Amino acid sequence: MGKKNLKNSGEVFIDRDKLFDLSHKSPPSSSEVDAILNRALRLKGLSLEDTALLLQIEDPAELQKLLHTAREIKELIYGKRLVLFAPLYIGNKCSNNCLYCGFRRDNKALARAVLTQEQIHSEVVSLLKEGHKRVLMLCGESVENPLDYFVEAIDTAYSASDGKSSIRRINVEIAPMETKGFARLKASKIGTYICFQETYDPVLYKEYHPSGPKADYAYRLTVMDRAMEGGIDDVGIGALFGLGDYKFEVLGLMEHAFHLEKVFGCGPHTVSIPRLMPAEGSAISSHVPYPVSDEDFKKLVAVIRVALPYTGIILSTRESEAIRTELFHYGISQISAGSRTNPGAYSHEQVHQNEHSDQKEAGSQFSLGDHRNLDEVISDLIDEEYIPSFCTGCYRKGRVGHDFMDLAKPGLIKEFCMPNGAFTFKEYLLDYASQATREKGLKLIDKIVNELDQKALKEKMTKVLSEIEKGKRDIYF
Repeated sequence: MGKKNLKNSGEVFIDRDKLFDLSHKSPPSSSEVDAILNRALRLKGLSLEDTALLLQIEDPAELQKLLHTAREIKELIYGKRLVLFAPLYIGNKCSNNCLYCGFRRDNKALARAVLTQEQIHSEVVSLLKEGHKRVLMLCGESVENPLDYFVEAIDTAYSASDGKSSIRRINVEIAPMETKGFARLKASKIGTYICFQETYDPVLYKEYHPSGPKADYAYRLTVMDRAMEGGIDDVGIGALFGLGDYKFEVLGLMEHAFHLEKVFGCGPHTVSIPRLMPAEGSAISSHVPYPVSDEDFKKLVAVIRVALPYTGIILSTRESEAIRTELFHYGISQISAGSRTNPGAYSHEQVHQNEHSDQKEAGSQFSLGDHRNLDEVISDLIDEEYIPSFCTGCYRKGRVGHDFMDLAKPGLIKEFCMPNGAFTFKEYLLDYASQATREKGLKLIDKIVNELDQKALKEKMTKVLSEIEKGKRDIYF
């Protein structure tokens, strides 16, 4: 099957009937669960059928086996590090009418804005002053924020500085486009290109996307093919849980990953798993069609971790502090922190371009569940003995795409993740952290280094950490 055929045939790798049948299988026996989890521990991933069986687990004892295995696999591959980033919304004008989104075109109550380059610069400086070094840049789909504007915004963000640091990696989440557009993004030195399918069920997709460019299910589904054809090394897929049956959506994510692996030899760099949260002007978001309980949410995170062990799993601040902390154990490897989902919010500017709402700040896409600032998130991560990481070493060393997967699949990537994460963590502690966070963070780094078995690594890390103490920055293996 040639790649060109995919552009207008979005269901070629999503067989709705097959996924529906698999998502309604009977719960597995204890021996079946044991056999599947033993296969998962080989770090080779799982088949669609094995994944479907794990999604059917109902017995609490079997669920605990799954959660334990997910935790073990996550630590085997990534160790105790969690990557931190902030979303940067540069515009909320949108021509789509997605029923679940606050940005949807028909939401007349929302104050709209498209940030100027000067405002984008201010936003980035504000994020840098908090200690961020990685951002996810995104905006609504509108003729008022075309690709030229977005590319300029990337340049603006990379050029910003707070006098101590600058942004080291910009991931992007924008609407699907043609291959030549992705080639331009590649030339802008982006990191990962992210796009959510929202729901992999084509019937529900049509219902939730009544108008606008996003209404084309097939075009959105095949976006990663065009992105990778355009030279993007790392792509991130996702589903918005709550729009459809969560079991079906997880299987859709798996099929998408299998498709990319088959066609391009490289699966997704990340998988995002947001749950539908209330959004201004969206009735659906307040009455979730297919609610996902906290217990089912933990299960689906664990299933994705054991089924796609090499893939980063991203958790946003849609979720509460409590559930986020718990999910760190079961597979999450990247989190947003100190997030805002309305343009201009980080620099606290009153940004508005809506003549009917000139007393309002630009509106948000959805409500947040975790309102802690970056320092508070990092302080709590230290208490759990996680390494908060702003690392961009793999990206800048060229360990992307196939090269990254070659290290991630056998669990070798943590040989870079742990030390590089510790280096960026120490930078944060010295340059931005509160005194209390700094003190306990430095103690955690000392503990991690002292417990290392590898003498050579301990010596290398000790040397670099000493150099950071003396003022050197941006050191990575």
